[in-house]
Amino acid sequence: MERMKRITQRELRNASAAIMDAVEAGHAFCITRRGAAVAELRPIGHDAFVSSRDAKAALGRLRGGDFGPLRADADAVFGVDRVDD
Repeated sequence: MERMKRITQRELRNASAAIMDAVEAGHAFCITRRGAAVAELRPIGHDAFVSSRDAKAALGRLRGGDFGPLRADADAVFGVDRVDD
C-alpha cells in the first residue's frame, strides 16, 4: 500500500489544483500545520453517498417490521429531511 504523502497547509493552498488532480487519481495526503498532522485528503468511494430519495426508495422495498423507531433514530441523528413523492 502506498504511503500517504505529507504536505503543508501552504502546499495545499498553493498547489490545490494539482493536489486535487492527484486525489482524483487515487492518491492520499496528510495535511500538516506547523508540523502537526491536522487532516487527511483522500478519494471517496463512488458509492459513499446515497441521496435521500434513493434511501427512501430502498427502505420502501423492505417488507415487514416496524420502521417507526428506525425513522425516529435516523431523524434524531441526521435531522428531518423528508422527500415527498
